[in-house]
Amino acid sequence: MSIVETANLFFDACETGKGWAACKAWCHPGATFSAQANALAGVKTVEAYCDWIKGLLVAVPDGHYELKALSLDDQRQVVTVFAVFHGTHTVDGPVAATNKTFAADYVYAMQFNGDKITHMTKIWNDLHSLKQLGWA
Repeated sequence: MSIVETANLFFDACETGKGWAACKAWCHPGATFSAQANALAGVKTVEAYCDWIKGLLVAVPDGHYELKALSLDDQRQVVTVFAVFHGTHTVDGPVAATNKTFAADYVYAMQFNGDKITHMTKIWNDLHSLKQLGWA
């Protein structure tokens, strides 16, 4: 399986809220995570991020992604995924349900070591999403 196929399988499992239990097969143990987003300030591992998305989908049960692009930088062994995440906050958590919708543009940059993800960076304007949801 190519790293592009691995990245695509990981991305789908993560973004559909399957959590770390499903996603760990495509990652090195201890795979790191980074994002310049306050909403993810304490999230330092891919494991924690996968479970964060799983939790988000409790409050936004109709959450779903729209895949825009997937690319490979073969020289650097990085796969990037550009998508838009859509959803409506209909279940209480982390605040009372606002019934507001959001559409968030974001990119994952997944660094591979061999056939597994060793680091992932999420590029996302969290404040824009939080404002759309009425959380900020």
